[in-house]
Amino acid sequence: MAGDGSPVEKLRNLLRDLKPEARAQLMAELERGMLRGQEMPGAELVIRELREGLRAANRKTETDRVGNPARLFFAPIEPFVIDEAVDQHYQARIPRAHLEPIWAWIGRDLMKAETDAYVNDVSPLLASGDTAKAEQAAKTFQDLVVRRFQETMTKISGDDKARRRFAAQVGTPRGLDDAAEVIAILRMRDALAAVAARLPARIANLSDDQLDAVKALIDQAAGRQQQFFGYALVLVMSRLVAPWQLIRLATKAVESDLASRIAGSPYAAAVTIVLGEVDRFIRQLKSDLKRGQMAEIALLLKDIHDAARGLRTEINLALDSPWARQLAAARAEIADVLKSNIESMPARVRRLLRPRPTKEIAAGSVLNADEVAETEALIEFVGTCRNYAGELAINEMTMRTYTELQNYLESHGNSLVDALRGAGASDRSFRQSQMDAAVRFCGKVFGADYAATLAKAAGVAAQSDRKAAAAKA
Repeated sequence: MAGDGSPVEKLRNLLRDLKPEARAQLMAELERGMLRGQEMPGAELVIRELREGLRAANRKTETDRVGNPARLFFAPIEPFVIDEAVDQHYQARIPRAHLEPIWAWIGRDLMKAETDAYVNDVSPLLASGDTAKAEQAAKTFQDLVVRRFQETMTKISGDDKARRRFAAQVGTPRGLDDAAEVIAILRMRDALAAVAARLPARIANLSDDQLDAVKALIDQAAGRQQQFFGYALVLVMSRLVAPWQLIRLATKAVESDLASRIAGSPYAAAVTIVLGEVDRFIRQLKSDLKRGQMAEIALLLKDIHDAARGLRTEINLALDSPWARQLAAARAEIADVLKSNIESMPARVRRLLRPRPTKEIAAGSVLNADEVAETEALIEFVGTCRNYAGELAINEMTMRTYTELQNYLESHGNSLVDALRGAGASDRSFRQSQMDAAVRFCGKVFGADYAATLAKAAGVAAQSDRKAAAAKA
Protein backbone atom coordinates (compact mmCIF):
# COMPACT_ATOMS: atom_id res chain seq x y z
CA MET A 1 0.00 0.00 0.00
CA ALA A 2 2.90 2.39 0.51
CA GLY A 3 3.13 5.22 -2.00
CA ASP A 4 6.90 5.75 -2.45
CA GLY A 5 7.78 7.46 -5.72
CA SER A 6 4.22 8.63 -6.33
CA PRO A 7 3.57 12.02 -7.96
CA VAL A 8 2.41 13.36 -4.61
CA GLU A 9 5.64 12.24 -2.92
CA LYS A 10 7.68 13.89 -5.67
CA LEU A 11 5.70 17.10 -5.15
CA ARG A 12 6.35 16.95 -1.41
CA ASN A 13 10.09 16.61 -2.04
CA LEU A 14 10.01 19.55 -4.45
CA LEU A 15 8.18 21.78 -1.96
CA ARG A 16 10.49 20.67 0.84
CA ASP A 17 13.49 21.97 -1.14
CA LEU A 18 12.05 25.49 -1.40
CA LYS A 19 13.55 28.20 0.78
CA PRO A 20 11.31 29.38 3.65
CA GLU A 21 10.63 32.74 2.03
CA ALA A 22 9.68 31.03 -1.25
CA ARG A 23 7.30 28.70 0.59
CA ALA A 24 5.62 31.61 2.35
CA GLN A 25 5.25 33.58 -0.89
CA LEU A 26 3.83 30.61 -2.81
CA MET A 27 1.35 29.82 -0.03
CA ALA A 28 0.18 33.44 0.12
CA GLU A 29 -0.35 33.59 -3.66
CA LEU A 30 -2.31 30.33 -3.73
CA GLU A 31 -4.50 31.39 -0.81
CA ARG A 32 -5.25 34.73 -2.45
CA GLY A 33 -6.18 32.90 -5.65
CA MET A 34 -8.55 30.63 -3.76
CA LEU A 35 -10.15 33.64 -2.09
CA ARG A 36 -10.69 35.17 -5.52
CA GLY A 37 -12.43 31.96 -6.62
CA GLN A 38 -9.84 31.07 -9.26
CA GLU A 39 -9.78 27.48 -10.53
CA MET A 40 -6.45 26.04 -9.39
CA PRO A 41 -6.37 22.21 -9.54
CA GLY A 42 -4.19 20.79 -6.80
CA ALA A 43 -3.89 24.10 -4.92
CA GLU A 44 -5.36 22.68 -1.71
CA LEU A 45 -2.85 19.85 -1.66
CA VAL A 46 0.07 22.23 -2.26
CA ILE A 47 -1.11 24.59 0.49
CA ARG A 48 -1.46 21.70 2.93
CA GLU A 49 2.07 20.53 2.16
CA LEU A 50 3.46 24.04 2.54
CA ARG A 51 1.70 24.44 5.89
CA GLU A 52 2.92 21.06 7.06
CA GLY A 53 6.47 22.14 6.16
CA LEU A 54 6.10 25.26 8.26
CA ARG A 55 4.63 23.26 11.14
CA ALA A 56 7.46 20.74 10.91
CA ALA A 57 10.01 23.55 11.10
CA ASN A 58 8.24 24.93 14.17
CA ARG A 59 8.07 21.48 15.74
CA LYS A 60 11.80 20.99 15.26
CA THR A 61 12.47 24.30 16.97
CA GLU A 62 10.25 23.35 19.90
CA THR A 63 11.62 19.85 20.36
CA ASP A 64 15.21 21.02 20.09
CA ARG A 65 14.58 22.84 23.37
CA VAL A 66 13.85 19.53 25.08
CA GLY A 67 17.10 17.97 23.90
CA ASN A 68 18.05 15.23 21.44
CA PRO A 69 17.67 12.24 23.82
CA ALA A 70 14.19 13.43 24.76
CA ARG A 71 13.26 14.03 21.13
CA LEU A 72 14.35 10.51 20.28
CA PHE A 73 12.31 9.15 23.20
CA PHE A 74 9.18 10.97 22.01
CA ALA A 75 9.62 10.03 18.31
CA PRO A 76 6.76 7.46 18.35
CA ILE A 77 4.51 10.13 19.92
CA GLU A 78 5.06 12.66 17.13
CA PRO A 79 2.20 11.57 14.80
CA PHE A 80 -0.29 12.16 17.61
CA VAL A 81 0.99 15.53 18.79
CA ILE A 82 -1.03 18.70 18.24
CA ASP A 83 0.61 22.11 18.36
CA GLU A 84 -2.23 23.92 20.14
CA ALA A 85 -1.78 24.45 23.86
CA VAL A 86 -5.23 23.28 24.96
CA ASP A 87 -6.63 21.76 28.12
CA GLN A 88 -9.48 20.00 26.30
CA HIS A 89 -8.87 16.34 25.55
CA TYR A 90 -8.91 15.11 21.97
CA GLN A 91 -8.93 11.36 21.43
CA ALA A 92 -5.50 9.88 20.59
CA ARG A 93 -3.94 13.36 20.73
CA ILE A 94 -1.52 15.08 23.08
CA PRO A 95 -0.48 18.78 23.08
CA ARG A 96 3.16 19.42 22.28
CA ALA A 97 3.45 21.74 25.26
CA HIS A 98 2.81 18.74 27.55
CA LEU A 99 5.85 16.76 26.37
CA GLU A 100 8.49 18.75 28.20
CA PRO A 101 6.73 18.49 31.61
CA ILE A 102 6.26 14.74 31.05
CA TRP A 103 9.95 14.33 30.22
CA ALA A 104 10.88 16.29 33.33
CA TRP A 105 8.55 14.09 35.41
CA ILE A 106 10.10 10.89 34.06
CA GLY A 107 13.60 12.09 34.88
CA ARG A 108 12.69 13.56 38.25
CA ASP A 109 10.00 11.40 39.82
CA LEU A 110 9.43 8.18 37.88
CA MET A 111 12.96 6.90 37.26
CA LYS A 112 15.74 9.44 37.75
CA ALA A 113 18.76 7.11 37.70
CA GLU A 114 17.62 5.27 34.59
CA THR A 115 16.86 8.53 32.77
CA ASP A 116 20.31 9.91 33.58
CA ALA A 117 21.87 6.71 32.30
CA TYR A 118 19.83 6.86 29.09
CA VAL A 119 20.82 10.47 28.40
CA ASN A 120 24.49 9.70 29.10
CA ASP A 121 24.41 6.69 26.77
CA VAL A 122 22.46 8.25 23.90
CA SER A 123 24.00 11.71 23.74
CA PRO A 124 27.44 10.56 22.45
CA LEU A 125 25.75 8.15 20.02
CA LEU A 126 23.75 10.99 18.52
CA ALA A 127 26.78 13.25 18.44
CA SER A 128 28.76 10.64 16.50
CA GLY A 129 25.90 9.96 14.10
CA ASP A 130 25.29 6.39 15.25
CA THR A 131 21.51 6.69 14.99
CA ALA A 132 20.87 2.93 14.83
CA LYS A 133 22.34 2.30 18.28
CA ALA A 134 20.72 5.48 19.63
CA GLU A 135 17.29 4.37 18.40
CA GLN A 136 17.74 0.92 19.92
CA ALA A 137 18.73 2.49 23.25
CA ALA A 138 15.65 4.71 23.06
CA LYS A 139 13.39 1.69 22.50
CA THR A 140 14.90 -0.12 25.46
CA PHE A 141 14.34 2.95 27.63
CA GLN A 142 10.77 3.38 26.32
CA ASP A 143 9.96 -0.21 27.29
CA LEU A 144 11.41 0.40 30.75
CA VAL A 145 9.30 3.54 31.21
CA VAL A 146 6.15 1.62 30.21
CA ARG A 147 6.85 -1.12 32.76
CA ARG A 148 7.68 1.34 35.54
CA PHE A 149 4.55 3.39 34.90
CA GLN A 150 2.33 0.32 34.90
CA GLU A 151 3.91 -0.94 38.13
CA THR A 152 3.37 2.42 39.78
CA MET A 153 -0.26 2.61 38.66
CA THR A 154 -0.91 -0.85 40.06
CA LYS A 155 0.50 0.18 43.43
CA ILE A 156 -1.68 3.28 43.73
CA SER A 157 -4.81 1.94 42.02
CA GLY A 158 -6.92 2.05 45.19
CA ASP A 159 -5.40 5.15 46.76
CA ASP A 160 -7.07 8.35 45.54
CA LYS A 161 -4.69 10.57 47.49
CA ALA A 162 -1.65 8.87 45.94
CA ARG A 163 -3.20 9.16 42.47
CA ARG A 164 -3.78 12.89 42.94
CA ARG A 165 -0.21 13.35 44.13
CA PHE A 166 1.06 11.32 41.18
CA ALA A 167 -1.01 13.42 38.74
CA ALA A 168 0.36 16.64 40.27
CA GLN A 169 3.92 15.38 39.77
CA VAL A 170 3.36 14.97 36.04
CA GLY A 171 2.79 18.73 35.88
CA THR A 172 0.26 18.98 33.03
CA PRO A 173 -3.41 19.99 33.29
CA ARG A 174 -4.48 16.36 32.87
CA GLY A 175 -1.52 14.73 34.56
CA LEU A 176 -2.48 11.06 34.75
CA ASP A 177 -4.37 11.09 31.45
CA ASP A 178 -1.48 12.74 29.59
CA ALA A 179 1.03 10.29 31.03
CA ALA A 180 -1.25 7.35 30.22
CA GLU A 181 -1.61 8.65 26.63
CA VAL A 182 2.16 8.65 26.15
CA ILE A 183 2.51 5.22 27.73
CA ALA A 184 -0.26 3.75 25.55
CA ILE A 185 1.44 4.96 22.37
CA LEU A 186 4.82 3.62 23.49
CA ARG A 187 3.24 0.26 24.36
CA MET A 188 1.75 -0.01 20.84
CA ARG A 189 4.81 1.58 19.22
CA ASP A 190 5.78 -1.25 16.90
CA ALA A 191 2.25 -2.09 15.75
CA LEU A 192 1.54 1.55 14.97
CA ALA A 193 4.82 1.90 13.10
CA ALA A 194 3.89 -1.15 11.00
CA VAL A 195 0.55 0.43 10.07
CA ALA A 196 2.21 3.74 9.20
CA ALA A 197 4.76 1.99 6.98
CA ARG A 198 2.03 0.27 4.95
CA LEU A 199 -0.20 3.30 4.45
CA PRO A 200 0.11 5.36 1.25
CA ALA A 201 1.92 8.68 1.61
CA ARG A 202 -1.27 10.50 0.60
CA ILE A 203 -4.82 9.27 0.09
CA ALA A 204 -6.75 11.50 -2.30
CA ASN A 205 -10.06 9.68 -1.88
CA LEU A 206 -10.73 7.03 0.77
CA SER A 207 -13.21 4.84 -1.09
CA ASP A 208 -13.72 1.52 -2.85
CA ASP A 209 -10.68 -0.80 -2.85
CA GLN A 210 -8.52 1.60 -0.89
CA LEU A 211 -11.16 1.88 1.83
CA ASP A 212 -11.30 -1.92 2.06
CA ALA A 213 -7.51 -2.20 2.18
CA VAL A 214 -7.08 0.42 4.92
CA LYS A 215 -9.79 -1.19 7.06
CA ALA A 216 -8.25 -4.64 6.63
CA LEU A 217 -4.85 -3.24 7.64
CA ILE A 218 -6.24 -1.71 10.83
CA ASP A 219 -8.29 -4.79 11.72
CA GLN A 220 -5.29 -7.06 11.33
CA ALA A 221 -3.01 -4.84 13.41
CA ALA A 222 -5.53 -4.08 16.14
CA GLY A 223 -6.58 -7.61 17.02
CA ARG A 224 -8.50 -7.30 20.27
CA GLN A 225 -6.91 -4.01 21.32
CA GLN A 226 -9.83 -1.58 21.47
CA GLN A 227 -7.53 1.34 22.31
CA PHE A 228 -5.47 0.74 19.17
CA PHE A 229 -8.21 1.92 16.82
CA GLY A 230 -8.06 5.58 17.87
CA TYR A 231 -4.31 5.87 17.27
CA ALA A 232 -4.43 3.92 14.00
CA LEU A 233 -7.25 6.16 12.77
CA VAL A 234 -5.21 9.29 13.52
CA LEU A 235 -2.38 7.81 11.43
CA VAL A 236 -4.82 7.25 8.55
CA MET A 237 -6.24 10.76 8.88
CA SER A 238 -2.75 12.25 8.59
CA ARG A 239 -2.51 10.75 5.09
CA LEU A 240 -5.94 11.91 3.90
CA VAL A 241 -6.19 14.90 1.57
CA ALA A 242 -9.74 15.31 2.96
CA PRO A 243 -9.43 14.39 6.68
CA TRP A 244 -13.19 14.14 7.17
CA GLN A 245 -13.24 11.02 4.98
CA LEU A 246 -12.00 9.10 8.01
CA ILE A 247 -15.68 8.59 8.93
CA ARG A 248 -16.06 6.30 5.92
CA LEU A 249 -14.18 3.66 7.89
CA ALA A 250 -16.90 3.88 10.54
CA THR A 251 -19.75 3.36 8.07
CA LYS A 252 -17.79 0.63 6.30
CA ALA A 253 -17.18 -1.24 9.56
CA VAL A 254 -20.91 -1.67 10.25
CA GLU A 255 -22.11 -1.53 6.63
CA SER A 256 -24.57 1.17 7.68
CA ASP A 257 -24.82 4.94 8.04
CA LEU A 258 -26.92 4.73 11.21
CA ALA A 259 -25.21 6.57 14.06
CA SER A 260 -26.69 4.14 16.59
CA ARG A 261 -24.96 1.20 14.89
CA ILE A 262 -21.67 3.04 14.40
CA ALA A 263 -21.58 4.04 18.08
CA GLY A 264 -21.28 0.37 19.09
CA SER A 265 -18.24 -0.25 16.86
CA PRO A 266 -14.55 0.36 17.64
CA TYR A 267 -14.61 2.55 14.54
CA ALA A 268 -16.88 5.01 16.35
CA ALA A 269 -13.57 6.61 17.26
CA ALA A 270 -13.40 7.90 13.65
CA VAL A 271 -16.45 10.10 14.19
CA THR A 272 -15.15 11.34 17.55
CA ILE A 273 -11.78 12.18 16.01
CA VAL A 274 -13.30 14.10 13.09
CA LEU A 275 -15.53 16.08 15.45
CA GLY A 276 -12.41 16.83 17.47
CA GLU A 277 -10.72 18.10 14.31
CA VAL A 278 -13.66 20.43 13.68
CA ASP A 279 -13.25 21.81 17.18
CA ARG A 280 -9.54 22.34 16.57
CA PHE A 281 -10.29 24.08 13.26
CA ILE A 282 -12.62 26.47 15.08
CA ARG A 283 -9.93 27.28 17.64
CA GLN A 284 -7.49 28.00 14.81
CA LEU A 285 -10.13 30.12 13.06
CA LYS A 286 -10.49 32.27 16.18
CA SER A 287 -6.73 32.71 16.34
CA ASP A 288 -6.41 33.66 12.65
CA LEU A 289 -9.27 36.15 12.92
CA LYS A 290 -7.65 37.83 15.93
CA ARG A 291 -4.43 38.20 13.94
CA GLY A 292 -6.35 39.56 10.96
CA GLN A 293 -4.97 36.86 8.66
CA MET A 294 -7.95 36.83 6.30
CA ALA A 295 -6.05 35.28 3.39
CA GLU A 296 -5.05 32.27 5.49
CA ILE A 297 -8.62 31.43 6.47
CA ALA A 298 -9.99 30.24 3.11
CA LEU A 299 -8.64 26.70 3.35
CA LEU A 300 -9.56 26.50 7.03
CA LEU A 301 -13.17 27.42 6.27
CA LYS A 302 -13.24 24.81 3.52
CA ASP A 303 -11.96 22.16 5.94
CA ILE A 304 -14.67 23.03 8.46
CA HIS A 305 -17.34 23.11 5.75
CA ASP A 306 -16.30 19.77 4.24
CA ALA A 307 -16.12 18.06 7.62
CA ALA A 308 -19.55 19.35 8.66
CA ARG A 309 -21.08 18.31 5.33
CA GLY A 310 -19.42 14.90 5.46
CA LEU A 311 -20.66 14.23 8.97
CA ARG A 312 -24.16 15.35 8.06
CA THR A 313 -24.49 13.55 4.72
CA GLU A 314 -22.54 10.32 5.21
CA ILE A 315 -23.88 9.51 8.65
CA ASN A 316 -27.56 9.36 9.60
CA LEU A 317 -27.34 11.45 12.76
CA ALA A 318 -30.44 11.29 14.95
CA LEU A 319 -31.25 14.80 16.14
CA ASP A 320 -30.93 13.84 19.80
CA SER A 321 -27.69 11.88 19.43
CA PRO A 322 -24.51 13.16 21.16
CA TRP A 323 -22.73 13.49 17.80
CA ALA A 324 -25.59 15.52 16.32
CA ARG A 325 -25.62 17.83 19.33
CA GLN A 326 -21.86 18.26 19.14
CA LEU A 327 -22.02 19.13 15.43
CA ALA A 328 -24.88 21.58 16.01
CA ALA A 329 -22.92 23.27 18.79
CA ALA A 330 -19.87 23.54 16.51
CA ARG A 331 -21.91 25.13 13.70
CA ALA A 332 -23.43 27.62 16.15
CA GLU A 333 -19.98 28.49 17.48
CA ILE A 334 -18.65 29.05 13.96
CA ALA A 335 -21.53 31.42 13.19
CA ASP A 336 -20.83 33.32 16.39
CA VAL A 337 -17.10 33.54 15.62
CA LEU A 338 -17.67 34.84 12.08
CA LYS A 339 -20.60 37.16 12.82
CA SER A 340 -18.75 40.31 13.87
CA ASN A 341 -16.31 40.15 10.95
CA ILE A 342 -19.04 39.52 8.37
CA GLU A 343 -21.46 42.14 9.66
CA SER A 344 -18.76 44.81 10.06
CA MET A 345 -17.73 44.68 6.41
CA PRO A 346 -20.35 47.03 4.82
CA ALA A 347 -19.75 49.66 7.51
CA ARG A 348 -16.01 49.62 6.80
CA VAL A 349 -16.66 50.11 3.09
CA ARG A 350 -19.09 52.97 3.76
CA ARG A 351 -16.62 54.68 6.07
CA LEU A 352 -13.97 54.67 3.37
CA LEU A 353 -16.16 55.65 0.42
CA ARG A 354 -18.69 58.01 2.01
CA PRO A 355 -19.07 61.38 0.25
CA ARG A 356 -17.27 64.10 2.17
CA PRO A 357 -17.47 67.88 1.82
CA THR A 358 -14.24 69.48 0.70
CA LYS A 359 -13.84 71.28 4.02
CA GLU A 360 -13.43 67.89 5.78
CA ILE A 361 -10.58 66.80 3.50
CA ALA A 362 -7.02 67.81 4.33
CA ALA A 363 -5.17 69.15 1.32
CA GLY A 364 -3.22 66.44 -0.50
CA SER A 365 -4.51 63.63 1.76
CA VAL A 366 -5.45 60.11 0.63
CA LEU A 367 -7.17 57.10 2.15
CA ASN A 368 -5.01 54.97 4.43
CA ALA A 369 -3.55 52.27 2.18
CA ASP A 370 -3.45 49.65 4.95
CA GLU A 371 -7.11 50.21 5.80
CA VAL A 372 -8.08 49.88 2.14
CA ALA A 373 -6.10 46.64 1.83
CA GLU A 374 -7.63 45.25 5.05
CA THR A 375 -11.14 46.09 3.85
CA GLU A 376 -10.47 44.48 0.47
CA ALA A 377 -9.28 41.33 2.28
CA LEU A 378 -12.41 41.43 4.44
CA ILE A 379 -14.59 41.58 1.32
CA GLU A 380 -12.73 38.54 -0.04
CA PHE A 381 -13.23 36.83 3.30
CA VAL A 382 -17.01 37.42 3.28
CA GLY A 383 -17.11 36.19 -0.31
CA THR A 384 -15.40 33.00 0.83
CA CYS A 385 -17.90 32.65 3.67
CA ARG A 386 -20.71 32.80 1.09
CA ASN A 387 -19.27 29.71 -0.60
CA TYR A 388 -19.57 27.71 2.61
CA ALA A 389 -22.50 29.52 4.24
CA GLY A 390 -25.01 26.67 4.23
CA GLU A 391 -22.95 24.18 6.23
CA LEU A 392 -21.55 26.86 8.54
CA ALA A 393 -25.00 28.16 9.55
CA ILE A 394 -24.26 31.67 8.25
CA ASN A 395 -26.32 31.67 5.07
CA GLU A 396 -28.80 34.41 6.00
CA MET A 397 -26.07 36.56 7.54
CA THR A 398 -23.74 36.46 4.53
CA MET A 399 -26.55 36.97 2.00
CA ARG A 400 -27.83 40.04 3.85
CA THR A 401 -24.37 41.53 4.27
CA TYR A 402 -23.27 40.90 0.70
CA THR A 403 -26.51 42.27 -0.74
CA GLU A 404 -26.06 45.40 1.36
CA LEU A 405 -22.53 45.82 0.01
CA GLN A 406 -23.60 45.26 -3.59
CA ASN A 407 -26.39 47.83 -3.31
CA TYR A 408 -24.07 50.39 -1.76
CA LEU A 409 -21.36 50.01 -4.41
CA GLU A 410 -23.88 50.10 -7.26
CA SER A 411 -25.63 53.20 -5.94
CA HIS A 412 -22.51 55.19 -5.01
CA GLY A 413 -20.26 54.52 -7.99
CA ASN A 414 -21.61 57.46 -10.01
CA SER A 415 -21.42 59.84 -7.05
CA LEU A 416 -17.74 59.01 -6.61
CA VAL A 417 -17.13 59.64 -10.32
CA ASP A 418 -18.98 62.97 -10.08
CA ALA A 419 -16.98 63.95 -6.98
CA LEU A 420 -13.75 63.21 -8.81
CA ARG A 421 -14.90 65.21 -11.84
CA GLY A 422 -15.60 68.24 -9.67
CA ALA A 423 -12.53 67.94 -7.43
CA GLY A 424 -10.22 70.86 -6.89
CA ALA A 425 -6.50 70.96 -6.29
CA SER A 426 -6.82 70.39 -2.55
CA ASP A 427 -9.17 67.39 -2.56
CA ARG A 428 -8.32 65.76 -5.91
CA SER A 429 -5.86 63.20 -4.48
CA PHE A 430 -8.34 62.12 -1.81
CA ARG A 431 -11.21 61.76 -4.31
CA GLN A 432 -8.92 59.74 -6.56
CA SER A 433 -7.93 57.43 -3.69
CA GLN A 434 -11.61 56.84 -2.92
CA MET A 435 -12.23 56.05 -6.57
CA ASP A 436 -9.28 53.65 -6.67
CA ALA A 437 -10.58 51.89 -3.56
CA ALA A 438 -14.06 51.59 -5.06
CA VAL A 439 -12.60 50.01 -8.20
CA ARG A 440 -10.74 47.46 -6.09
CA PHE A 441 -13.82 46.66 -4.02
CA CYS A 442 -16.03 46.33 -7.10
CA GLY A 443 -13.50 43.96 -8.62
CA LYS A 444 -13.99 41.63 -5.65
CA VAL A 445 -17.77 41.91 -5.65
CA PHE A 446 -18.78 42.22 -9.33
CA GLY A 447 -15.73 40.99 -11.20
CA ALA A 448 -12.95 42.42 -13.33
CA ASP A 449 -15.17 43.67 -16.19
CA TYR A 450 -17.35 45.77 -13.91
CA ALA A 451 -14.27 47.18 -12.16
CA ALA A 452 -12.66 48.01 -15.51
CA THR A 453 -15.76 49.91 -16.63
CA LEU A 454 -15.80 51.91 -13.39
CA ALA A 455 -12.08 52.62 -13.70
CA LYS A 456 -12.60 53.85 -17.25
CA ALA A 457 -15.36 56.21 -16.12
CA ALA A 458 -13.08 57.48 -13.35
CA GLY A 459 -10.30 58.05 -15.87
CA VAL A 460 -12.59 60.09 -18.12
CA ALA A 461 -13.74 62.13 -15.11
CA ALA A 462 -10.19 62.81 -14.00
CA GLN A 463 -9.19 63.80 -17.52
CA SER A 464 -12.11 66.24 -17.88
CA ASP A 465 -11.19 67.67 -14.50
CA ARG A 466 -7.63 68.32 -15.65
CA LYS A 467 -8.86 69.90 -18.92
CA ALA A 468 -11.19 72.19 -16.99
CA ALA A 469 -8.39 73.22 -14.66
CA ALA A 470 -6.13 73.93 -17.64
CA ALA A 471 -8.85 76.00 -19.35
CA LYS A 472 -9.26 78.15 -16.22
CA ALA A 473 -5.49 78.67 -16.11
